Amino acid sequence: MIITVTLNAALDITYEVADLALWGSHRVSAVRQRAGGKGVNVASVLSTFGIAVTATGLVGGGTGAAIRADLDARGVRHAFGDCAGESRRTVNVVSTASGDATIFNEPGPVVTAGEWRSFTSWLDGLVRESGADVVVASGSLPPGAPVDAYAQIVELVRARNARCVVDADGEPLRRALAAGPDVVKPNLAELRAVTGVAAPLRGAAVLRRLGARDVVVSLGADGVLVVPADGPAYRAAAGQRLAGNPTGAGDAAVAAIAAGLARGHDWPRVMGEVVGWSAAAVLSRVAGEVRPVEAARLAAMVRIEETDDAGKA
Repeated sequence: MIITVTLNAALDITYEVADLALWGSHRVSAVRQRAGGKGVNVASVLSTFGIAVTATGLVGGGTGAAIRADLDARGVRHAFGDCAGESRRTVNVVSTASGDATIFNEPGPVVTAGEWRSFTSWLDGLVRESGADVVVASGSLPPGAPVDAYAQIVELVRARNARCVVDADGEPLRRALAAGPDVVKPNLAELRAVTGVAAPLRGAAVLRRLGARDVVVSLGADGVLVVPADGPAYRAAAGQRLAGNPTGAGDAAVAAIAAGLARGHDWPRVMGEVVGWSAAAVLSRVAGEVRPVEAARLAAMVRIEETDDAGKA
């Protein structure tokens, strides 16, 4: 069982336009609305592959009800905690001409100290009762949530003998590192922001020294880098360049990491699926959607090679 935690779940609204121009008026050709937030997207991808997963987090108000209803309609198991504030919405404007996306993110509900304590107790019971193997904590924190929220989640998960994957940035990621997450997955910008190091291999080594066990760095169109605690570092790249919507690619990559951990796969196999699943997500019009047939086809084309591990020490 995998549990995904989305503390700032959202109702994602996607507008498709021919092209996006500043100061212009746009005719919307299609509108889509679905539950989102990084952990929700991870759960959606895992559910598509038939992997046992439960999405949790905090939701509230009419938007929170819409998030729950959408997951019910799609058959994605969920067990959210409640908050008094209104869950956020995001607006994603996608150009059908270029595939480029422009995203507007609302801040989310203000979470009180009492709501946070209630949620951590709820999560602890969920991990215990489900016998979860892996817990994914990802995305932004809602206003009012403690800056060490992910560190608290890592400690809670490890106390239940499960593994924790963290996909966050800034100070919440920095705090989480000290708690010793099993895997962290920054992109290049997030890696530089936390470590001050531009080179991905050296930056990943810094994250490991700060407490992460294994580090997976998203390199965008150039694939991914994994720097594990044991064994060599690997780079993996897609066999072809793809045009499309990159919004959910990182979440699909996290889904593949969580699935690989739960199944006990080694890193070379996991990396093939990480790149294949994220590449397949680029072909989807909305985040959280991956076609397994496309993911398998693209994973078979992934190039994986060991890379210089001198920066790991």
